[in-house]
This record gives sequence, C-alpha cells and structure tokens, in this order.
Amino acid sequence: MPKVVVIGGGWSGCAAAISAKKAGADVTVLEKTDLLIGLGNVGGIMRNNGRYTAAEEAIALGARELFEITDKYCTHKDINFPGHDHATLYNVTKVERQVRNKLIEMGIDVRLFSRVVDTEVENGNIKAVILEDGEKVYGEAFVETTGSAGPMGNCTKYGNGCAMCVLRCPSFGGRVSISETCGLEDMMGRRNNGDFGAFSGSMKLLKESLSEDIQKELNEKGCAVIALPDELKNEKKLDLKVCQQYALPAFSDNIVLLDTGHAKLMSPFFAIEKLRKVKGFENACIVDPYAGGKGNSIRYLSVAKRDNYMRAKGINNLFVGGEKSGFYVGHTEAICTGSLAGHNAARSCVGMYLLQLPTNLLIGDFLAYSNNEMQKEGGDKLRFTFAGSIYFNRMKELGFYTIDKDVIRDRVRKASLEGIYDKKVIG
Repeated sequence: MPKVVVIGGGWSGCAAAISAKKAGADVTVLEKTDLLIGLGNVGGIMRNNGRYTAAEEAIALGARELFEITDKYCTHKDINFPGHDHATLYNVTKVERQVRNKLIEMGIDVRLFSRVVDTEVENGNIKAVILEDGEKVYGEAFVETTGSAGPMGNCTKYGNGCAMCVLRCPSFGGRVSISETCGLEDMMGRRNNGDFGAFSGSMKLLKESLSEDIQKELNEKGCAVIALPDELKNEKKLDLKVCQQYALPAFSDNIVLLDTGHAKLMSPFFAIEKLRKVKGFENACIVDPYAGGKGNSIRYLSVAKRDNYMRAKGINNLFVGGEKSGFYVGHTEAICTGSLAGHNAARSCVGMYLLQLPTNLLIGDFLAYSNNEMQKEGGDKLRFTFAGSIYFNRMKELGFYTIDKDVIRDRVRKASLEGIYDKKVIG
C-alpha cells in the first residue's frame, strides 16, 4: 500500500494523517515531542466568527473527526467575547488523548519522539526523511506540518528568549524545516515594524490561582473581562501578536480571560508583578509558557511556497499544511489546510489528479486568496484567519459568512464535493 509520511503531529498534521488514511494510504506520523496537537494543547478556541462557517464546510467536505472531538470536549459553547461571537472553547487538558486515540483507532502509525532532521531527495522527489538517530523513513508522499516556531535560537534572536513553551525545544530538539532540507527557500513573516516573526498571542494561567469571583465567572460564562488600570494598559503589545483578530483596544484595555480548562489570558506576555497588582490576580500563577511574564514563542519563521493543491513548489511529492503553508492563525485554519494536504498526498501516491478546492467554497477562496496576497509586496506582514482581520472582512463581503449549517452544506453539495475526504482513492 502506498505510504504517506506526515512530519509534525499538530492539528494540521493530525488532519493530514486522517484524510490520507481515509483516502486509502498507509500513514505514519512523525512527531518530535511526546504530545500530539502541538499548540492546540494551549489553545482552545473554535467556531468563533467565520471559523464556524469554515468548520462546518470542512465537515461537509468530510473532515469531521477533529471537530467532533473539540465539540465533545468543550468547556463552553456559543460564548461571546470582545470582537468574537458564538465561540466554542475546548478543554485543553482532555483533547490530546482523544485525538491520539482516534488516530490509533484508524490504524495510523503514530511515532512520538521522532524528530526529522534531513531528507533524501532524488529527481525532485523525497525518497525518505531521516531521523536524528539516523533511521530513514521511506514513503511515496510526504506532508510537512512542522509549524513555524522555534528552534530555541529564533525565539532568542527575534523575541525575548526561549519562552519555555509547550513545544519544549530544549528537551525535544528544535524545529527543522523539511522544505529547506530539500533545497527550497522558506518565507519569513514580519511585524509591522519590520522585525521578523510574531509573538504567540496568549498564555495560560492556573485558574485556581485567581480569585473565587473570577473563577466563578469563568466557570459560569466561559469568559471574564477585567478592566486594567491606566498605568498597566499597553497598546504596543497588540502589534506584536500573531493573532491580529484579537488586536483590538479591548485586549489592551482589559484582561480578557477564557475558560479552556485553565484560564487563557489573551496577551502574548504579562509581567507577573504587574499582573498581581490587578484585583483578583494577587496570587496569579502562569502555567504556559513558563516565561510568560517576559515573552512567548516566536512564529512565522518558516513558511513554504506552495500551490493551491498544498504542494510545496519545487518538490513533486511534498505537501504542506498549517503555519508551514501560510501566515495562518488558528486550529480551524490548521485542520482545513492539513486535510487538503493529506488528501492530495494520497492522490499523488498513485498519480491521480490533485484536488483544488474551488473559490466558490470558503476554504477554496481562503487558500487561493491568501496564497496570492502573501506573494505581493508587504504580504509577509499579513495574517489570515477566518476569525477576524482582513480575511473575515472578505468573508462577509463575499457572502461566505453564515452559521446556517444547511446553507453551508448546500454550498458544498452544489460544488459536487460533499464527503470528498471520505472517498477512497487508493485500492
């Protein structure tokens, strides 16, 4: 059976593995740490704003499995917080195990502690990837979903030092760009001031370290907004964030907390001595990143140039998803890009024509539009998400944004693509 090898086990890698497996390929996931879903272990926000539309469209296309898990293990549904409506928050302490079980149940070979450091390339095709212990893993097609953060030196060079985040580069080794080991040149994102990269946009607090009143509000409402005194407001932080959909005055004038099992604080970092001056935060403890009083991980340092089949330009059998495939923000965006990358990787194994989602579908327009805009002058400063900023505005202008599931499914049905990711193309 033709084999698809997925490098990186974050949300995008898991989505790619599932879609490649359902298409009929033998699938192996190589993840360098001891956890799947990557930054999803500290994220937790789904279905806010246009992500609702994107999630339902992906489900109609056949990519339902990961959304079913985050829906099932949510802490709150249909909550609103500044600039965002009808969000679902999943419990970050419970979801990883469920995702791992799903992949294993499907017969996907999940290999943790498996860091890829090099590739063996011949005539424009990857023959094998090479692990740090020298083992070679062969395949007919490969999907890179290694993200765009790390290694540790990049967080020092472009940020405030290693943030000791969930990626844990000092323990498991830093990210290696598979596309660059093939001789391709990656793109790097920039902030508005011209500096490379962007800070991850949030941190986690131990919910039990907050006042009982704040805990009660989080448990009951899923969200708490606490006004900051004037001396602690910092609008400059908004420009540093990867998550420009949260770059609103409400996020600099207030502490915005979301209940994801822990208390998710919507700021890239917050000095602990200042945080503890705010009523209710006198005993606040930072859970992730451990250096969240000073900094956070730096992202957008390694984005591959690709076509709209999610294939890396320059290598015939390398596909990309998640932040590796564009300046994207969010779990939904990772799942949508990874699902197409994995499906097309399976198709490429048997020489079948590749699938390009049409632009009369939301995800198809998202992939084509963002890919085009990234290539323009200043495109390295843009961020693309269904939840806000420039693309959510485009969604509304084009009439894509809706929370009516029947309308979304009908759109996919009219494109003759309903359940396309469920269809076996191998064997």
